[in-house]
Formats: sequence, structure tokens, C-alpha cells
Amino acid sequence: MSALRFAVHKTRETLQIYWELVRIMVPVTIVTEVMSRTGLIDLAAPALAPLMGLFGLPPELGLAWLTGMLVGIWGAIAMIFTLVPATSMSVADITVFSALLLIAHGLPIEQKIIQKAGPGIAVTTMIRIAGAIVYAMILHHLYASTGWLAETLNPTWIPVAGSTDWTGFFTGLMEALAYMLAILLALAWGLEILKLTGLMALLMKTLAPTLRLAGIKDETGQFTAVGLFLGISYGGGLLIREARSGNLSPRQVFISCVFMGFAHSIVEDTLIVMALGADVFGVLAGRLVFAVAATALIAHLLRSIPDDTFFAWAFRRANSRSAAGA
Repeated sequence: MSALRFAVHKTRETLQIYWELVRIMVPVTIVTEVMSRTGLIDLAAPALAPLMGLFGLPPELGLAWLTGMLVGIWGAIAMIFTLVPATSMSVADITVFSALLLIAHGLPIEQKIIQKAGPGIAVTTMIRIAGAIVYAMILHHLYASTGWLAETLNPTWIPVAGSTDWTGFFTGLMEALAYMLAILLALAWGLEILKLTGLMALLMKTLAPTLRLAGIKDETGQFTAVGLFLGISYGGGLLIREARSGNLSPRQVFISCVFMGFAHSIVEDTLIVMALGADVFGVLAGRLVFAVAATALIAHLLRSIPDDTFFAWAFRRANSRSAAGA
């Protein structure tokens, strides 16, 4: 295949992935924005207030987490210090809340993308929310028993919620979609260049031991790595194409998506919450350890589940033409 034909073929594949993502992101983003503007999220927030007590957090932060789960991480961080003054929180508090937010945010969009790759949206969403709760509880009890990070919070950045009309909202949405297309094209071509130069093999050789601990094999390793560093929209988007090709084990696709749910976009998202005052060990190092351990446990349990049960509850059989074995 000539270089030109290869470029055209790769671009066409990438545009197909992009269209899949657009069909998910645009309607879901508009619906969640309508929910936010009409106060529907505010009405549901009191149900999460008692849950905050499990993490030693102010009940008001239940609204921020619910907003983050539905709208995304930026929707939540703009509310935190409006709901609870920074001076009434500790570094441990913001680290625990950040752990909740980093694992479980933007669920309608991100989980819909994961569903397109094959895993069931209900089971993977529950796993992700449960993981956020378990990890936040671990951090809370660790900090409460040791007194670590008990000092008063002094954030380097206090975000302010900006008001915008619908014109501004749609302008921002179009800009985000254009940015995503540019990133996807760069990723598609970049991954092929990395493969041809051998750099991808070197990168995966470095990451492979950690991914193997989580039960992730080489076949889904590179897509998991993309999600880990750049986010579910990109890692999951690339995984959609490969999963539909039938070249990947459905169980490996499922495990990869579970891991990305626990740990994704680790550079950008981590820097955001660190600017709020969160501790790097809790929101990055600890989260990665938790992601590996929790995914490994789920992978182990998955091996004991018969194919019929797996495809009935956890994976859409129509998306898979390969063997179910991990």
C-alpha cells in the first residue's frame, strides 16, 4: 500500500471513529447541560449528601460530585469552593474528594463510549462508581487514622464558575469537537509512526509489566495506554474500531475498559486537582496502585464467569467475533 493510500485509509477509519464519538457526545452533552440549567441536578443532589459522611466530607459536596459524574470534571471543580469555603477544608478532604471525582466523572459520555466498544454500560458504570467509593474510603481512613494531610487547605487556584449563554455553550462544544478531531487524527497517524519506528514496542515494553499485573495483555495494551494518558474518549475511541474488527478478546476489551475507568487522563486531570490543593500521592500514585489491584481482582473474577453469563450481563455479543477467552 502506497503512503498516500495508507494515509487516506487511516484518515477514513479515524473519521468513522470520530463520527461515532460525535453521535454520543453531542446529544449527551446537550441533555446534561439542560439538566444543569433547569435545576434537575440540584434536585437529585440531596440523595448523595449522606454518602459524603462515609468519606468525612461536608454533605454540600454531594452536589459537586453529582455534577461531576453527570457533566464532567470541570463542572464539579467550579462548584467546590462555592459550596464549601477552602478554609474549612483540609488537604486530606480535597484529596479524598478529588479521588472520587477523578475515577467517576463524565459518566454519560465516557460510559457510552465504552459501551460502543462492547462492555455493558450498566455493569461498567457500577464498577467505576464502586471503585471511586472504595478508593475514597481507603484514603479517608488512612488520613483519619494517621493525621496525614490534616493541615488547612491552601489552594494555588480557586476556580470561579463562569456563566455563559447557549451561544457560548454551543461555541465551546464546537471548539471541543474540532480539538477532538485533531487529536484523533494525530493519534491515528502517530500510533502508526510509532509502530513503524519501533518506539511503540519500546513504550509497551516499559508499560507491559504494570498492565500485566492488572490482567491486561499486549493485544489491548496500546489502547489502554492511550486512555491512561489522554482519556477515555481517545483510548475508548480507538478501542471501538479494534473491537469491531474481531481481533480482540471480548474479555480483554472489558478488562481494558475497567482499567481506563479507574485511571485515565492521568496528566491533565491530576494537574487540575493538584492546583486545588490535592496531594499527588493520593490522586496519582495511590490511584494507579488501586487501579492495577482492582482491575486485577476483577480480571481474576472474570475468568470464573461462563461465556453465556459474560455475554448476557457484561458484553454485547454482537460486537464480538473473536473468542471470549482472556
